[in-house]
Amino acid sequence: MNPTDPASFNHRTERLSTGRTYHFIDEKPANYPDDSSPSIPTIVCIHGFPDLWYGWRYQIGPWVRAGYRVVVPDMLGYGGTDKPLAVEEYSTQKLCADLAALLDVVGAPKAIVIGHDWGSYVAGRFALWHPDRLLALGLFSIPFSAPTKQYIPLEDIVKKVPNYAYQLYFADPESTKEIEANLERFLRLAFANLRLKGNIRQVIVNPGVTQPPTRRPLLTEDELEYVASQMRNMNGPLSYYRTTKIRFEEEQAAQLPGHLPAKLPVLHIWGDKDPTARPETLGRMKKEIVRLEEIKLPNVGHWIMVEARNEVTRGVLEWLMMTKSKL
Repeated sequence: MNPTDPASFNHRTERLSTGRTYHFIDEKPANYPDDSSPSIPTIVCIHGFPDLWYGWRYQIGPWVRAGYRVVVPDMLGYGGTDKPLAVEEYSTQKLCADLAALLDVVGAPKAIVIGHDWGSYVAGRFALWHPDRLLALGLFSIPFSAPTKQYIPLEDIVKKVPNYAYQLYFADPESTKEIEANLERFLRLAFANLRLKGNIRQVIVNPGVTQPPTRRPLLTEDELEYVASQMRNMNGPLSYYRTTKIRFEEEQAAQLPGHLPAKLPVLHIWGDKDPTARPETLGRMKKEIVRLEEIKLPNVGHWIMVEARNEVTRGVLEWLMMTKSKL
């Protein structure tokens, strides 16, 4: 499990009971029994946008050596996982059904589920759609937000939160081909800790428009090449931004609970330089979650698993040790 060598991890590809095929990393500790005993907890890591299983490369090894089985999928539309064309296939209900089916494949009745960015949102929804499948919940960067009772169009959300203006561009189907045509530039921008200002489309498609990095780039050239090789088709990753109304309708139809299970241990880790960790959302989350632990990372941006790899890895292990007797 060498973070600089993607091939050094144990890769698996399986067809799930949902009918979709997922690629995932499946690493077991040295003492893992042959009977897939649930006595050794499984950690499932869910990446965000534009990321892959590879975003967890620094955490997988240490967590396995600490005694956990670690399962890290390429989410739907990414890497070696299926890439359906239809937007509705990327609804959170369907993504969560896939994750439950993935747990069935690896023989884990329950798991510690940890997500970053979009993965944090999906992990939080997994706790609502499948509360019986969680031992604990980790939310990285993006705080938990409860289902809304009224539909709020993305345009209205952006009016209230201008930092989310990029989401309108991603939600536009025209962005797919433009980003694919400028993929390396887009990935450099995404992983350069920029606070993109102005017309994001112009920044992506026009090489003459520059944005100064706020700190050093987070990917080496080899890492960037690997991520780009897995992201040639951007329809799937961008489809997540096109499901706002679909997600609302499926949650309303199912009468999804508006809060996490009271007994569920929850950890939130975030960087104080991350514009996606909004103070008002953080405040609401603290009021709504009973068993919430929080780790604030000073002078750290959005990509905490890389920027603060040691603090994140250690913080999760300490939290799990603290909650182990209550799992």
